[in-house]
Amino acid sequence: MPQTGATRRQIWAWAGLDFANSGYTTVVLTAVFNAYFVSVVADGSPNATLAWTLLLGLSYLFVMVLAPWVGAYVDARGGRRRALVLCTIVCATATAGLAWVGPGDWAMAGVLLLLSNFFYATHQDLSAAYLRELAAPDRLGRLSGFGWSVGYLGGLVTLALALVWVMAGPKELLEMPLAQVQMSGAMWVTAAVFLVVGLVALSQLPETQAATDARWQQAWSRLVRGWREMGKHRALRSFLGCVLVYQSGVATVIALASIYAQQALGFGMAQTIVLLLVVNVTASLGAFLFGRLQDRLGHRRSLSMALVLWMLMVVVAATAQGEAAFWVAANLAGLAMGASQSGARAVVGLLAPKGSVSEAFGYWGVAINAAAILGPLSYGLVTSVSAGDHRLALWMTGLFFLAGWVWLQRLSLDSSRNERIEGQ
Repeated sequence: MPQTGATRRQIWAWAGLDFANSGYTTVVLTAVFNAYFVSVVADGSPNATLAWTLLLGLSYLFVMVLAPWVGAYVDARGGRRRALVLCTIVCATATAGLAWVGPGDWAMAGVLLLLSNFFYATHQDLSAAYLRELAAPDRLGRLSGFGWSVGYLGGLVTLALALVWVMAGPKELLEMPLAQVQMSGAMWVTAAVFLVVGLVALSQLPETQAATDARWQQAWSRLVRGWREMGKHRALRSFLGCVLVYQSGVATVIALASIYAQQALGFGMAQTIVLLLVVNVTASLGAFLFGRLQDRLGHRRSLSMALVLWMLMVVVAATAQGEAAFWVAANLAGLAMGASQSGARAVVGLLAPKGSVSEAFGYWGVAINAAAILGPLSYGLVTSVSAGDHRLALWMTGLFFLAGWVWLQRLSLDSSRNERIEGQ
């Protein structure tokens, strides 16, 4: 466990927020609902993958536009923990609602995905803003990696419970087609884990921001002023651009891994869930180990190593002819995913200006959510114009990792600490 100025209970509670929300992205966006949407809601249409990426892109566009304002509003008004409670309740409720989506229910799926994904992403940004308050500058990588590793365990637990339902749930008690019964149970499990674990974790965290009577208009003015002042924080601005590029590849893998496994390699739902269970274990290890390396080797070097792993994964997966090679690629992705995502959060925590931490993580949210539009949509377009060639789309995804690696070599993240402190 990281040794920081925070209490042991606060560290575990903060990591519990990652544990709670990771089930959403693992089950809804990566393992179950995305594949269900392509095969059942869209009835296996040739453009089903493109339709999913468009729908997902729309939800991320909504997040991207509002995320900085939400961060600025919380910085101005206070009450971060109260805002996280709201995000937890609404996301869990909308996720449970996805259980009732059936064949052809495009509109219902779209509204619920938009709602759940917005409050999930906002939860992720606001919980990340606690990082600077719980860790010293030279411990950010370790604490971020610890939280993300616990988060992947949360995804693992949620996915395992979903697998139990898929394999042995009371299907005869529900008047739904088999595929919908399997998906529905997974959504209920995900919503329950998010709600229960999230609220318990928040009950153990302090409200570090005193509430004020600031109005929403003040958040807009604060946001505009913060955007203008971003020019003073060159390291943060440049790093967020790098995150946008390489995270486009990460977001593609997260959104389309199970679709690739099923469409290119013929995996079934149960087999796909087992695969992702194992990947969550390696992702947890990647976040934990790279978090420690990040504080020792430096931010740029550790993130560069993670991007090399991503590029290696693309080569292995795109050339895989059987299940064994794809299992190797999937576990490489797990290691790289844990390292690259927790590493980026630590760097933003390091570079965020004092007094505008939630806002800075709101801009981080803009970068990762813009990437969640750009990456999967590019993949969907390639499959659409290439008659469903998922291997070609994966090769194209590898270009995001290569471009991100090249950009990263131009940054001096480990000499930027003094710049951030002076800029406060």
